[in-house]
Amino acid sequence: MELTGNTVGVIAGLSASAFWVLTTIFFTAGGKRIGITWVNSLRMAIAIVLLGTTHAVMFGGLLPDIPTVQMWVYLALSGVIGLTICDQALFSAFLAIGPRKALLYMTTSPIFAALFGFFVLKERLGPASVLGIVITLGGIAWVVLERQDSKQPKQERAVIGAVFVLIAAICQPLGGMFSKMGMGVGTLPEAEQVSPMAATLVRMIFGLCGMAPVVLISWRMVRKRDQESAKRQWTPGVLFTFGGAVFGPFLGVWLSLVAIRHSPLGIAQTLLSLSPVMILPFVGVLYKEKLTKAAVLGAFVAVGGAGVISFADEIDTRLGFIESSLDEDAGDAAGHPAGQSPAEHGTQSDP
Repeated sequence: MELTGNTVGVIAGLSASAFWVLTTIFFTAGGKRIGITWVNSLRMAIAIVLLGTTHAVMFGGLLPDIPTVQMWVYLALSGVIGLTICDQALFSAFLAIGPRKALLYMTTSPIFAALFGFFVLKERLGPASVLGIVITLGGIAWVVLERQDSKQPKQERAVIGAVFVLIAAICQPLGGMFSKMGMGVGTLPEAEQVSPMAATLVRMIFGLCGMAPVVLISWRMVRKRDQESAKRQWTPGVLFTFGGAVFGPFLGVWLSLVAIRHSPLGIAQTLLSLSPVMILPFVGVLYKEKLTKAAVLGAFVAVGGAGVISFADEIDTRLGFIESSLDEDAGDAAGHPAGQSPAEHGTQSDP
């Protein structure tokens, strides 16, 4: 059975969220052994090697074929905004207010994604898609609130943390928007669009360039405070970092662009925000945290919302919100928005 574009986008988004759970686990373990600065330094470099090798095997060359300078600029902006600035802001928020509260505030990112998609990319969301997004975000917020840290940050740190989260919540979908524009979705015929693999490689290169001064300054500060580097457990630390790079900057970011290419930006961002829910099965085993019934119920709500998103087109059609056959030109202009027949968008040979 041939997969429709909508199905490919949903599978890719859910898979990316699952891989980012593994990335979090691996990078946490690696950071405890060699420090977060070295983890940040190595992860993108490893990902670029993996992406470059994969690109060479799939397309016969290391250099991505990007048709125009404008598309290069869009992908470069996507890498710096979506990988460098977003990741640095989110990590700073983790330190200021704690990861759980930061992740709660990050549930606003799909809202910004939907706004960028509507006003910039001209994407339309049907009623079922909007309902699915609301249900999913409600379930994610429920899970994060249920597992919230009891220790509250000071007022000043709370404000700083909220500012950092706002930056991250805006930059994440903004990077996705520039990725979609850089791939030529909605402006070029599908056969001429840049593949998600090539776009991911370009994003990662520019993301690493943007990260270089941040890592250098951070490394110099850490080196001044800590001269006992011999105590670092390099072999397991590098291995954990390598595992995190495989599932995160390599496979996770690649699949996220597949989701962004095949789905409206708001829907893709919602599916990419499910990591706090997907990590629940791991917290009891790895971190010895007790799962409450409310957290589990919130997870089921989030999964139910994702299910509504998956069948949004069919639901809208059956309820009469959209016609069963739509104008193909309108769908092309919007980059396959919700409400477009999935079959019109076709399939993508590059996963």
